[in-house]
Amino acid sequence: MDGYVELHCHSCYSFLDGASTPQELVDQAVSLGYGALALTDHDGLYGAMEFAQACRDTPVKPITGAELTLDDGSHLTLLAETSRGYANLCRLITASYREGDRLEPRLPPGRLEEHTEGLILLTGCRRGQLATLVDAGRLDAARELIKRYLDWFGPGQVYVELQQNMVHGDTGRIKTLNRLAGELGVPVVATGNVHYHVRDRWRLQGAMTAIKHRLTLDTSYDERRVNSEWQLQSHELMHRRFRHYPDALTNTLVIAKRCASFDLSCDLDYTFPDYPTAPGQTVDDALAAEARERLRERYGDDSQADARLTDELALVKKHGLSGFFLIHKEIMELATEVAIEVRGHSPARAASNLPPGRGRGSSVSSIICFLLGLSHINPLEYDLKMARFLNDELYSVPDIDIDFPRDIREQLILRIYEKYGHDHAAMVAAFATYKIRSAIRDLGKVLGLPGPSIDRAAKLSSKLSITDLASHLAELPDLEPPGSPLWEHLIDLANQIAGMPRHASQHSGGMVISSTPLIDLVPVQPAAMEGRFICQWDKDSVDDARMIKIDFLALGMLSAIEECLELIVENGKKPLDLLSIKEEPKIYEMIQAGDTVGTFQIESRAQIQTLIKTQPRNLYDLMIQVAIVRPGPIVGGATTPFIEARKAERELGYPQIDFLHPLLRPVLRDTYGVILFQDQILEVAQALAGFSASEADRLRKALSRKRSEEAVLRFQQRFYRGALSNGATHDVAETIFRNIVGFSHFGFPKGHAAAFAMLAYQSAWLRYYYPSEFLCALLNNQPMGFYPPHTLINDAKRNSVQILPPDINQSREGC
Repeated sequence: MDGYVELHCHSCYSFLDGASTPQELVDQAVSLGYGALALTDHDGLYGAMEFAQACRDTPVKPITGAELTLDDGSHLTLLAETSRGYANLCRLITASYREGDRLEPRLPPGRLEEHTEGLILLTGCRRGQLATLVDAGRLDAARELIKRYLDWFGPGQVYVELQQNMVHGDTGRIKTLNRLAGELGVPVVATGNVHYHVRDRWRLQGAMTAIKHRLTLDTSYDERRVNSEWQLQSHELMHRRFRHYPDALTNTLVIAKRCASFDLSCDLDYTFPDYPTAPGQTVDDALAAEARERLRERYGDDSQADARLTDELALVKKHGLSGFFLIHKEIMELATEVAIEVRGHSPARAASNLPPGRGRGSSVSSIICFLLGLSHINPLEYDLKMARFLNDELYSVPDIDIDFPRDIREQLILRIYEKYGHDHAAMVAAFATYKIRSAIRDLGKVLGLPGPSIDRAAKLSSKLSITDLASHLAELPDLEPPGSPLWEHLIDLANQIAGMPRHASQHSGGMVISSTPLIDLVPVQPAAMEGRFICQWDKDSVDDARMIKIDFLALGMLSAIEECLELIVENGKKPLDLLSIKEEPKIYEMIQAGDTVGTFQIESRAQIQTLIKTQPRNLYDLMIQVAIVRPGPIVGGATTPFIEARKAERELGYPQIDFLHPLLRPVLRDTYGVILFQDQILEVAQALAGFSASEADRLRKALSRKRSEEAVLRFQQRFYRGALSNGATHDVAETIFRNIVGFSHFGFPKGHAAAFAMLAYQSAWLRYYYPSEFLCALLNNQPMGFYPPHTLINDAKRNSVQILPPDINQSREGC
C-alpha cells in the first residue's frame, strides 16, 4: 500500500474552527505512519512554528502552509516549497490583513500575482472559487480560473484539489474537477480538509462553530459540518476513497517531497538589526570596548568584576549576541530621549539619577547589562549567577525585560516603529486561551443550558478540579435541567477545549525587531490599538525562531515614584538621588510590622501576613519576600518550610533545615533548603542530577511551556537517572522533581527578585519620609497595586497624613 500525506489540515489556530492542537495532530500523524504533514490554518501562521517544533524528533516532516480567504469569501490553499515561497506566504497573509478588515482578513486575487515564487497552489476546498464555479455549472469560467492560476504561478505549481468527506455533492464535484484538470494538463491532489486529529473531536468542532457564530447547537446546523469525517485519516481509508484517482494520492507524496527542502524550525533567515560600528571594528569589539570603559568607571581595578566580564564577553561572542546587547543599549538611549520629550528637564529628574527604564528578570544577573545601563542592580553585590540568562550551550536568544513608566513606554513603542519601520518591527502576539471557567460559560450557552445554572457551574470550576467538578455537578439536584446528560457532555467538551486559543491578541510588552523584513519571516497584522502591529507568533514561537524579543513593560510604581520625586521638589524640598539612599533599620521596622499599604510588591494581605512572620532585615530578605508569595513557591511546597525555618532561627539561634540530600546544601542553604528562585531549578538539576547548564535551562523552559508534557517526562526520567547515580533514593528524587514541577507554575529568577526588592524598598522609604507626596503620586497613577483610592487615603490618615478636599484650580488632578 502506497502512502499518503495530508496537505490540508487545520489546528486550533484556525480559531474556533480547528479542534486539535498541533501536537495532537503530529502525534496522530506519527501513529498513522505519516512521513509528512501540512498545517494550513485559516489566514495565519499562528501555530506554524509550534507545529514545526512538534515535528522535531519525529518521522513527520512539517510542511508550512495556509488557507487564505479571498475578497469574495472563497478559500485558497498555499504551501511553501522554498524559503522564498515561505516569505511570499507571509507577505500575502500580511496583505490580507492590510487590505481587509482587522478581524476579517481578505486578499484581492490580484495580490497573488505579486507573490507566487516558491509557492504551490492547491485550488481549495468546496468554498474555493474553482469548486464554487463547478457546483454552479460554470465550467468555462472554471477553466479560465485555472488558466489564470497557471499564468500567475507557472506550470507544475498549481494542483486541482479533490476532497471527499462523504458530503452530498463531493463525488460529482471531484469527478468534474478531475476532468477539467485533465483537459488543461493540470495535476490533481487529494486532501482531507482535516479539522481534528481523531473522530471523537467532531462534537467539540461543532460546538466551536456555534460559539464562533454566537448560536446554539440547535440553531447552528447550517454553519456546522454535517458529519464526523474531518479527522486525520489513515492511508488505507484515503486509498479507498480515491481509488478511482490514484494520481491524486501519488501527488500528495510528490508535493511533500518538493516541500521537504524547507523546514521552518531551522530555515528561518532572521538576523539582528544592524548596529553601526567604527571602520575596521567588529560588533564584538564595539561591545567589549563599551563594557570595559564602563567597568573602569564602576569597579575600578576589581579583579572579580574583570573576570566576570571576561567570561560573559566570551559567551556573548560564542553565541553571536554582541549586536543583541548593543541594540538594547541603543533602545535605552532612545528611551532617554523620549523621557525628556515627554517630561522635559527638571531638578528632580536631574538629581534622581533614575534611568528611563529598569531591567527585570534574569538579565539583571548579567554584568554586561549592568554596565550598559540595562539594569541598575550590581550582580556581584547580590551574588547573581548568569547561567539562567547566559550559558555555554545557549540554544535560544535570552530575554532582556525592561520596565518603563507608563507614559514613556507608550511613546517609546511608537518611536521604535518610526526608527525601524512597520515592516521590521511588531509586537509579539498572545493568545487568549480557554480556562475551564470560560469554557463552561461559552459551551453552556451553546448547549442551551440555563444561564443561572451555567453561572453556578462556572463558579464551582474555580474551586474544584475538572474530575471533582463533574461528580459534584451530578450530585446537585437544583441545576437545570436536572439529571440532564448535557452537564456530563459540557464537562467533557470543557476538558477538551481547555488551553486552546480563542483568538489572537497583543502581548503586554514584547516586541520583535529584525534587520530582515519581518513580513518575510512571520505575517504581521494590525493590533486593536491604533498605530500598532503584531506578528502572528507568541513569545514561545519567537523564542524558538531565535528572534530578538524586547519587552517594553509598563510599571505603575515607576510612574508614581517619578511623580513623587517631582512633587517633593515642587513642595520646596531638596531633590533626591533615589539610587543612593541607604538601608535603614526604621524602614525595616515598618516593613516587619506589615505597615506596607501602597508599597511595591509587599502590600497584599498575603505579603503582610508573611512579612510579620519572616521579619525582613535587609535587601536580600526582601528579595526572598517578593519571591516567596508566588504560585511557584506555594505549589512547590516552599513557603511553609521557609517560614518555619526562619522562625526557628530567631527563637533557637539556628534554622532547622532538611536538605533531602547533601548535594543540595550549597545550592539551597540561603533559602533554608527550599526552592524560591528559578535559578535554583538549574542549580538543583546540575548538583543532584548532573545536568549541564544548557540541559538544566531546557528543563526550566519545558516546565514553563504549557505544551511540553512529553519533554517534561523525558527530563524527569533523565533527572531520576542522574539523581540515583549520585546516591539519592527514588523517593528523594521523586520528591525533589515534584517540587521543581510545582515551582514552575510561576516563580521569579533571583535577578528579578533583586530588582523588585530594590523598588519595594525605595517605595517604602518614600512612604516613610515623604508620605504626602507619595500618596498623591499613588492616587494620580491609579489603577495600580492592590487597594482602591479610599483604602490608600484611610491608611494615610492612620499615619497622620492630612487630607484636604481637592482644589479644582490646582494643576495636578488628585493633589
